[in-house]
Amino acid sequence: MTAGPSDFGSVTCLTIVAESVLEERLLSVIESCGARGWTVSMAQGHGPSHHGVSGIEGGNVRVETLVTEEVAARIWGALEKDFFPHYAVSAWAYDVRVARMARYS
Repeated sequence: MTAGPSDFGSVTCLTIVAESVLEERLLSVIESCGARGWTVSMAQGHGPSHHGVSGIEGGNVRVETLVTEEVAARIWGALEKDFFPHYAVSAWAYDVRVARMARYS
């Protein structure tokens, strides 16, 4: 990738897939950890336990947020403490380059 304009920067894209009943709680945690925005969409899939995780009443949501490493670490910590042990939640993170970096820092 060639160098972009000076307003390009690197952030973490954190993606969370969870039961839709957890949506409001997840968004509250994401915001309280410092995220300035997110995208929510409906999701369906098949989990490692060989059960269709989208078969849960209300389906699943996919929440994506672009955040600094520090904010991603806070959200991940909350997921490990309050969500992973109790719910069918999957999450992953990767670095991305974004335009208008000031929106995410």
